[in-house]
Amino acid sequence: MSGARPASPPARATVREWTGLAVIALPCMLYSMDLTVLNLAIPAISEELKPTASQLLWIVDIYGFFVAGLLVTMGTLGDRIGRRRLLLIGAAAFGIASVLAAFSTSANMLIATRALLGVAGATLAPSTLSLIRNMFLDPAQRTVAIGVWISSYSAGAVIGPVLGGVLLQFFPWGSVFLIGVPVMVLLLVLGPILLPEYRDPDAGRLDLASVALSLGAVLAVIYGIKQIAEHGPDLVPALSIAVGAALGWVFARRQKRLANPMIDLQLFRLPAFTVSLAAYMLACFVMFGLFLYNAQYLQLVLGLSPLHAGLWSVPGAGAFIVGSMVVSALVRRMRPAYVMGGGLAVAALGFAMLVVLPAEGGLAWLVASAVISSLGLAPVFTLATDVVVGSAPPERAGVASAISETSSEFGGALGIAILGSIGAAIYRSTMADAVPAGLAGAAEVEAARSTLGGAVALAGQLAGSAGAELLDAGRAALLHGLRLTAGICAAVLLVVAGLVAFRLRGSGEAGEGAKAPETPGAAALPER
Repeated sequence: MSGARPASPPARATVREWTGLAVIALPCMLYSMDLTVLNLAIPAISEELKPTASQLLWIVDIYGFFVAGLLVTMGTLGDRIGRRRLLLIGAAAFGIASVLAAFSTSANMLIATRALLGVAGATLAPSTLSLIRNMFLDPAQRTVAIGVWISSYSAGAVIGPVLGGVLLQFFPWGSVFLIGVPVMVLLLVLGPILLPEYRDPDAGRLDLASVALSLGAVLAVIYGIKQIAEHGPDLVPALSIAVGAALGWVFARRQKRLANPMIDLQLFRLPAFTVSLAAYMLACFVMFGLFLYNAQYLQLVLGLSPLHAGLWSVPGAGAFIVGSMVVSALVRRMRPAYVMGGGLAVAALGFAMLVVLPAEGGLAWLVASAVISSLGLAPVFTLATDVVVGSAPPERAGVASAISETSSEFGGALGIAILGSIGAAIYRSTMADAVPAGLAGAAEVEAARSTLGGAVALAGQLAGSAGAELLDAGRAALLHGLRLTAGICAAVLLVVAGLVAFRLRGSGEAGEGAKAPETPGAAALPER
């Protein structure tokens, strides 16, 4: 009796796949740029369209709401109709919405076009990441490809503020939206030529009730978290989170009964999947949570202009790109669990540096901290994404990619809400007695007790040494909050580092060692 024949190694990617990866990186870079350039355009938008405070909030937030809420739906849809087809549909919609946003004539029109941009943007991450899962079958090559994919987001974050600042210097605010048009046109031209098509041949019809439940659950929770981050704890956001959690429970119950569920809940029984997903979410938690403080420290404590503050963020983003690209070399020498755990420990060191951030002359210290933490977090983002996507069968890569990105959205929102609330509470407590009594203008006094920006504005109105004393107190309060929050982040990262190293120590290559049970007869259908 002959023994079982050894399984043939997975096919390695060719020049076609690597060229296609460059095409895939284009919309990812644009997605990141679109998140950063809008903040620069807000003053010009406010001057021309004159939105109310509520409208301005929706202009900023509605894009992220729709992206977060539709990621799972779009990932599932891509599995059914084809990942390339969904990507090209999304690219066309993104280009059209960008033009409409650029020439918006009212605040409501801009809100509507930003919502359309969010719908289109939700197609990009699951489509591109699931295409990588199917194009790069060799685990080592897939790790490199996902590193490039993640680096494209960092590149967009670097390019966005610089390019946006140049455009706003010479052109109207709508120019920041037109950046996406040539990129999407290029994708529409090259995509059909260089990108293969993949879909699940056994996928059933899209369950509209599941779509509604997932959208409602994510939007309600994200909305509640953002409201708490911006306005503090209140009944309405708490009820929103509760409603979202209830809808999520109903959604999970429905998936167990469906023959073709949107999400295969068996994935969450895999240690590699769940631990990697948790590590990814918590890494986003600490990273986005401290973004709030870094910008304020650079501009309001050190006195840098927005442009100079943006330029000093480039070293950290560059370190993130470097960290993403060296992952493949690291996993050839040690287990992915140890690379991820070691990266988290390095990132913890970077955050711990902020615990002793100087009150004056701390620019070099802050930049060094950003570089070290970025070098540590980049392998975590790359390998966690690789493990999550690699754990799913190829035909369900779209929804696995969407779960990965949804966890990132939740992590970022939670970081801003929780860490931001901690910092705000520390600031208010410290400033309670720092604002001089008897000042006119209750709104200005309350603003000074709430934010450093408010303290800076009020200090400019005070005569003598009172303004300088108020400004010093506000800067000290912000720095106190930053240091404590950074310490919390460092502790969280160390705990997650131990969890990852312990729970994933038996895993082999990234993306291997944990596969969900596959439906008999199911296979990815390549369409060249």
